[in-house]
Amino acid sequence: MTWKRVATAVVLIPLVVSLVLAAPTGLVAVALALVILLAIFEYFSLGEAIGHRAYRLWTASTAMLLLYVQYLAAMDAQHSLNDGPAIHRIFGLFPLATPSVGDVLFIFLIGIAILTLTTRRSMVEALPAAGISSSALLLVALPLTLAVRLHGISLVGKYLLLFSLVITWIGDSSAYFVGRAIGKHAFAPHLSPKKTWEGAAASFFSSILIAIALAATHLVNIAVVHLIGIAALGNVAGQIGDLLESAYKRSAGVKDSGTLLPGHGGVLDRIDALILAVPVVWYYWLWIYSPRA
Repeated sequence: MTWKRVATAVVLIPLVVSLVLAAPTGLVAVALALVILLAIFEYFSLGEAIGHRAYRLWTASTAMLLLYVQYLAAMDAQHSLNDGPAIHRIFGLFPLATPSVGDVLFIFLIGIAILTLTTRRSMVEALPAAGISSSALLLVALPLTLAVRLHGISLVGKYLLLFSLVITWIGDSSAYFVGRAIGKHAFAPHLSPKKTWEGAAASFFSSILIAIALAATHLVNIAVVHLIGIAALGNVAGQIGDLLESAYKRSAGVKDSGTLLPGHGGVLDRIDALILAVPVVWYYWLWIYSPRA
């Protein structure tokens, strides 16, 4: 199992790093669309394991619309003048306001209402279908779309997104190997019996070391205290995201969300930490760093 885990990482990590550093935000959004679709369909399968069938097509379509809206918002921010109106708004090229996340959620709500009232499914499925569809959008798709917003930040966005990925990867690997080697104290036995406090601590401190290493490279003009803050909060959020997905799998009675990635399970198994880590990094930047920059 370990060699499969390492082999999969060796293949995928260079591809992801190259994409984040070299590709424009639009191409990153396209790649992210594939990841989100794979993840939410695995989530749908978890729901179906306990008899909760989602409105798959509508939820997936809305997730893609949500991603597109986040991309538009990122482009508005990239082409704005000193945080003022975007350049294309100034010249009147696109007079309509960019749709917001709230607009997309309202569209999703209307669609769920129509589907619930017109479906040929048994009425006993109405609540589970709405629930699994809504949770797929809110708990999987929406947080991941913030990766586009993060990548779209001028000058440092691609480095912040890569930083979010690296602290998650290194943290996950540290927890795995340290936990296997010296882990004695169970971290959350009711959710994931193999996770240990020793592994969780290794994950946390390895993320801090990554922050210090990034500061030493001077690739980003961000104070080391902020990089450490991002790493600390992002790592804790990532570990919570990992446990959250473990809870979903426990509920569904399965070990892995899928089998697409040898040694890792499914896509959702591989990105579960990012579902909370990416939003935490984004909102740290938005709420804590930016007002003081």
